Amino acid sequence: MPTEVEFLPDTEVTCTNCEASCCRLEAMLFNDTEVPDKFIEVDTRGDRRMARLEDGWCSALDRNTMSCTIYENRPWICREFEMGKDECISARAANL
Repeated sequence: MPTEVEFLPDTEVTCTNCEASCCRLEAMLFNDTEVPDKFIEVDTRGDRRMARLEDGWCSALDRNTMSCTIYENRPWICREFEMGKDECISARAANL
């Protein structure tokens, strides 16, 4: 049976050293009303998601600091993305 320690995030992975790997993932928007319209795109089915730049990065990412420019108003899906968990590790591995 796994111990409680096994569920803790990898302490070597931090948002300041990962080069924002999660900002290359598609971020669907559901009831996110605080995201500024300029960062939202709508697909042909009418689904809303975070707009992406031509190179695949989230349009809300400051490329100089590699930090979110709308952090306080970021979408729910970004708030739920946990540093060091499986999805984070997978995103980092895919971007190496």
